Amino acid sequence: MKNLLVAAVACLGLSGCLGYHIGPVKPTYLRDVQTIAIPTFENKTLLPRVEVLVTDTVIKQFQQDGTFKITNSNADATLKAEIIRISRSPARSVVGNVLATSEFNLSMRVKYKIVGPDGKPLAPPGEVVGTTSFFVGTDVTTDERQALPLASEELANRLVTQLSEGW
Repeated sequence: MKNLLVAAVACLGLSGCLGYHIGPVKPTYLRDVQTIAIPTFENKTLLPRVEVLVTDTVIKQFQQDGTFKITNSNADATLKAEIIRISRSPARSVVGNVLATSEFNLSMRVKYKIVGPDGKPLAPPGEVVGTTSFFVGTDVTTDERQALPLASEELANRLVTQLSEGW
C-alpha cells in the first residue's frame, strides 16, 4: 500500500513536466529552419548609416539567443527588414521653461518578413519597435545619435523573441 502511494505521488509530481522541452522551442511555422541569412536592412529614414548598426545588433542578438544559426549562403530562411521610422518626442521639459525640452523619447520602427530559399514567405510579415530615452546636453543631434544603439538593442531583443519564440 505504501509503495502504491509513493508511486502515485511520483506520477503526479512528474506529470507537471510533460510538454516541457530542454533547449530552444521554435514556433511551428519555423520548425524546419536551422539557419537564417540576414542581409543589411533597408533604411527608409533620413538618418544616414543607421541600417548597419541595427543589422549588426540583430545579428548579435540572434547569436546570443542561439535558436537559429546565422549564415550568409545556403540558409533555410532569410530575414528581410526595413527601418521605416526613427522619431523622437519630448518627454520632460526644463523647469521654468515649458518650451525647452530636457529629455526625449526615441523610437525606432522596423518592418520585417522571413522568406524561404524560394522567396515565399514562411511567416506573416511583422513589425517591431525599440524605444529609449535620452537627456539633452548641448547638442541634441549628438545625444540622439548616442541613444540609437540602446533603441536598436531593445528592437533586436523584441525581434529575436518574436521569431524564436513566436510571440
